[in-house]
Amino acid sequence: MTDLANAAMILGAAIVVVLAIAVLYRVVAGPTTHDRVVAINVIGTSTVIILALIAAGLDRPEYLDIAIVYAILNFVLSLAVGRFSYRAEEVKWR
Repeated sequence: MTDLANAAMILGAAIVVVLAIAVLYRVVAGPTTHDRVVAINVIGTSTVIILALIAAGLDRPEYLDIAIVYAILNFVLSLAVGRFSYRAEEVKWR
């Protein structure tokens, strides 16, 4: 890739980092547990995107392996938290 494309990838990763930091507000101030879980899931997905952009920007394909493993762990964690925080009496079906 060209130096301009590499710089654009790194800049994109930096922008996603800033947006992920903005989502931290929802983790701290989220009124419900579900808001916090979704915000943590967004941060995890942002981390995968950041790793992929850095791998492309620095020409380091081994970072993609780390991103894939992190994506799988993020998915399993979301399922586990959803399973253990579910309370049938709190769910309101429409």
